[in-house]
Amino acid sequence: MSFSRFPPSFNRRGFTLVEVTLVIAVLLGLISVLFLGVTAYKNGSDRSICIQNISNVQKAVRSYANLNLKSYGDTVANLKDEIIGAGQFFPNDPVCPAGGTYTYGGDTIPNISFAYMSCDVTGHEPKTTNSW
Repeated sequence: MSFSRFPPSFNRRGFTLVEVTLVIAVLLGLISVLFLGVTAYKNGSDRSICIQNISNVQKAVRSYANLNLKSYGDTVANLKDEIIGAGQFFPNDPVCPAGGTYTYGGDTIPNISFAYMSCDVTGHEPKTTNSW
């Protein structure tokens, strides 16, 4: 016969409700930090893709101007349609991954350092367009 110094409730193995609650709270805290990091990563990625779209359209405008002997400030009827469409530089309109709307610069070839296209999402503008 075995005798224990402690009452039977102290011999049980396992976790108490407080310990389990504490572990769950710590895990939820770590998961929330993970979600914040993923959200920041996604926002940065969306911004980068959007700026890349703006840059690519700008390069297409410059290429069109060079191929057709156009200068800065020249007017081209339906310039956007000359760049975007079947058989053009872009087969389809670029899409902002954050759901923004692109605004095109009309029918005039822009001067250097002026972007032809812009996005309406805050922060989706390039820091500099000096060489554009």
